[in-house]
Amino acid sequence: MSDSIVNRIQRRRGDLFAEACPSRSVLEHVTSRWGSLVLILLRDGTKRFSEIRREIGGVSEKMLAQTLQALEGDGFLTRKVYPTVPPRVEYTLTPLGHDVSEHVLVLALWVEKNLGEVMKRRESHAASRKN
Repeated sequence: MSDSIVNRIQRRRGDLFAEACPSRSVLEHVTSRWGSLVLILLRDGTKRFSEIRREIGGVSEKMLAQTLQALEGDGFLTRKVYPTVPPRVEYTLTPLGHDVSEHVLVLALWVEKNLGEVMKRRESHAASRKN
């Protein structure tokens, strides 16, 4: 296998450790605080912008819009605009979005399951840094 073929395969697959690899931005979109919550929330089905904002506590309208645009750009969700006044906009996971959301959900469930232990360790670490 020539070097150029190996390079093409690596670019297609991604290399998170390479500084300029676009896989880093995809990972950032999927694992960001708002991105992961949107992906998990949309597993339940199509939602309007206002529903998503209402269900995800603490997200600003601007951050939600940016997050939805990034996830749409990566092909994880579709955006449908209805010509009403005011415009009605709905978001739905694509098959790729369903696939990645399964992995994000596993991580989120692990975090929730282990939160007590993590918080104990965080407090212990903070206390040891004060001394």
